[in-house]
Amino acid sequence: MNEVQRTKKILKILNKTYPNITVPLKSRNIFTLLISVLLSAQCTDVNVNNVTKNIYPKYYKPQHFKKLGRNKIEKLIKKIGIFRIKAKSIFNLSKILIEKHGGKVPKTFEELEKLPGVGHKTASVVMSQGFGHPAFPVDTHIHRLAQRWGLTNGKNVIQTEKDLKRLFPKKSWNNLHLQIIYYGREYCKARNCYGITCKICTSCYPNRKKPIETKKA
Repeated sequence: MNEVQRTKKILKILNKTYPNITVPLKSRNIFTLLISVLLSAQCTDVNVNNVTKNIYPKYYKPQHFKKLGRNKIEKLIKKIGIFRIKAKSIFNLSKILIEKHGGKVPKTFEELEKLPGVGHKTASVVMSQGFGHPAFPVDTHIHRLAQRWGLTNGKNVIQTEKDLKRLFPKKSWNNLHLQIIYYGREYCKARNCYGITCKICTSCYPNRKKPIETKKA
């Protein structure tokens, strides 16, 4: 099975498994989506949602977080990993949004990636899930699965993103990155499937006998 055939097979399985995909991070608007994605670094979506469900009913604008100040933001998100660093980023990006963008989240990768704590992956999620712009956010989990499924031999998420964008039609990107994440969590786990048990792995590599090793991002 060549690369193109694997791509079509994977897309078919993912579309059948997850025909109606939902965004895992809860948010109230695009600003709170940005905050949630920022908080999700080195933290589970479930943990982020558990924390933000008590924040967003009251605080959901840059003005709210600027007024709160860094110390109060820390107290609100203290159950999140590296909360002090994230609180600093949230406070500073809120000030920048007010001062430079009229309190609104910018709609370009360039402007988003200038914000404190916002890298390319976070910007991609906001562009995709917030603005509906075709983007393919790649985290370490998608990087691992793309290698396991023979879609990339990239040593980092940047190369993996390029390869996935080349292989899959642009119209599928926004749903596809979420479908891959959900599938990895449910069927192709790092310490469960090992590249030899789930439907995608067995369909694409029926003769694979040994666990596949993947390169870390």
